[in-house]
Amino acid sequence: MGRMSEQSAGAEPPETHPDDLPEYAERVLEVAELIPPGRVMTYGDVAEWLEEGGPRQVGRVMSLYGGAVPWWRVVRSDGVLLPGHELRALAHYRTEGTPLREANRSAEGHLPRLDMRRARWDGGADTGHT
Repeated sequence: MGRMSEQSAGAEPPETHPDDLPEYAERVLEVAELIPPGRVMTYGDVAEWLEEGGPRQVGRVMSLYGGAVPWWRVVRSDGVLLPGHELRALAHYRTEGTPLREANRSAEGHLPRLDMRRARWDGGADTGHT
């Protein structure tokens, strides 16, 4: 007869709670919390930072669990404001001084975009705007 594993037969698995986040989601949200006010990272930047997943996975995490973190700092790479949350995000950007590009008069809704060249944060120590 072989040795028994450290977890004895019939032992119950560790208890889980409905409020527990998947490990990947926790990591994505931790990155979102690191982004300084007035700066942004794209969904792809976050995935690259974590060296796991991709923009779609990060977007999924943010859509499901991002309400408790500064969600407006994780953005699309083209600088377009999050559809359905444009005005809330814009209020945060203006409060934090996030660099914006004014919209063309022909743009639908005349909403500005993020100035990705100036607002994008690479995860380094520099938190100031250029």
